Amino acid sequence: MTDDTLPKLRRGWTTGACATAATKAGLQILWGGTVPAEVTITLPKGETPVFALASVVQGEGWVEVGIEKDAGDDPDVTHGAIIKARVAASTGGVTFRAGEGVGIVTKPGLPIGVGEPAINPVPRAMMDEVVAEMASQFGRMPDVEITVSVVNGAEIAKKTWNPRLGIEGGLSILGTTGVVRPFSCSAWIASIHRGIDVARAVGLSHVAGCTGSTSERVVQDMLDLPDHAMLDMGDFAGGLLKYMSRHPVERITIGGGIGKITKLAQGARDLHSKRSQVDFKLLNEWVEADISSSNTALEAVTIAPELAARVAQEALQQVKLILKDAPVQPSIVIIDRAGTVLATAGL
Repeated sequence: MTDDTLPKLRRGWTTGACATAATKAGLQILWGGTVPAEVTITLPKGETPVFALASVVQGEGWVEVGIEKDAGDDPDVTHGAIIKARVAASTGGVTFRAGEGVGIVTKPGLPIGVGEPAINPVPRAMMDEVVAEMASQFGRMPDVEITVSVVNGAEIAKKTWNPRLGIEGGLSILGTTGVVRPFSCSAWIASIHRGIDVARAVGLSHVAGCTGSTSERVVQDMLDLPDHAMLDMGDFAGGLLKYMSRHPVERITIGGGIGKITKLAQGARDLHSKRSQVDFKLLNEWVEADISSSNTALEAVTIAPELAARVAQEALQQVKLILKDAPVQPSIVIIDRAGTVLATAGL
């Protein structure tokens, strides 16, 4: 199938958009006295999605509305989560609190300060705008306390980067456009960047980016690195290293299986199987044995074990090219599927 014949993937909405919709509905109930079936908000780029209310709870002077997050066709761990916003009067202006399932920032380097609810700047701005809009509509002062919570958020957060980024107790309320684009690389790369920001802010001198959980475990144990030094690189070696060239940390180790590190060694920046492949003709030139019949880089290494060391050295040179003149000392760790170290370079 060509890209033109593939089914169009459905977009979804961010946790920030859901929290904003819940805030607007809550204020309509609190100030207007009516419970809408659905609510429409305006996103930063002008889109106007409609959200159905999943739950409504009222008390003396407050209303809490829940919105079910629809991430579209994106494999988002928060898809289906209930994002709630409780609105009540504040002592002045719009204030934000973290309810159950929303994290608190505990490390510097993130867009939100230490001790603050993990509600990012754009969602905060969206909720500010909704408060101003509804206050004008109902003739009220825009003095609102917004408490955002996520049902089962603390458990969901364990599947995210939050614990390593120093966000404790739950999820972050995220989104720069309000839209979740299916299978987008941008969110992953943005998380890598935030991981580097945190590492720099807390003064780490050594971080690691790995292609998967096995290589991550091996590298972390080998180098005795803390969790927040482990950057979830995945296939995005280029995205990590380009950012680090501008925001250096003293040392970085790149770890992964022989296949993905071979692609890096041969100049690939995105290591995903759909976007880069091992060049076996070039690989054959790196060793004296004939490995031209190999189907995988791992098979080639079983024929010519010395290949792993050559791949590590070539990958190290590619990493140095991406880092340019940045004051960063790189190293490489290559493993097999069982987690055995096949070769290192730069350590």
